[in-house]
Amino acid sequence: MPQKQPAQPDRDCERCPRLRAFLLDNREKYPDWHNAPVDSFGDLNGEILIAGLAPGLKGANRTGRPFTGDYAGDLLYDTLLKYGLADGAYKADPEDGLTLKNCRIANVVRCLPPENKPIGSEVKNCAPFLISEIETMPNLKIVLALGGLAHGAVLTVLEKRKALYKFGHNVFHELDEVLLANSYHCSRYNTNTGRLTEQMFHDVFEEILRRLKNPKINDK
Repeated sequence: MPQKQPAQPDRDCERCPRLRAFLLDNREKYPDWHNAPVDSFGDLNGEILIAGLAPGLKGANRTGRPFTGDYAGDLLYDTLLKYGLADGAYKADPEDGLTLKNCRIANVVRCLPPENKPIGSEVKNCAPFLISEIETMPNLKIVLALGGLAHGAVLTVLEKRKALYKFGHNVFHELDEVLLANSYHCSRYNTNTGRLTEQMFHDVFEEILRRLKNPKINDK
């Protein structure tokens, strides 16, 4: 029996008028780009779900695969390869043959937002797709939120009080459904300013793998 697939938005999704208008504008400017909601990517049987906030203009919005085509993807996919969570070679192209192992990537908001900043109603409109991801991953144990905005969006989707789960780099929160891990976003801005170093990013994945091996570890 085929494995159940998570719900994905239609290419011409109209849930968010602001995002729809922005995508249509970019389709005119860049007709060869993806310019549509970006589906999740990776292993549905994985234990890790990496939650980004939304597609980047010249990254996933251009290529159609999460974190593919910009610097954030360079650091993320190199890290996944380093820790055995991906196979193949990352070439910033959705046709590069790269596959993910024991992890999956999804954006909380599937469409490109102006200035990379979705608003609250857009997070809520896209919530059913993230919920579907979580419910369709039978072995899911850890959700890694990349950045404070993604962290807040995940809490919103899971109907948690944000005040009880403050964002912090390499901080882990025990939720009823999953363990929520935090990392500063792997953006070029964060790495250029020193807010996030490669080692700091690696530290998060080392802790994630440690906790998968030792599930009784718990931060309160």
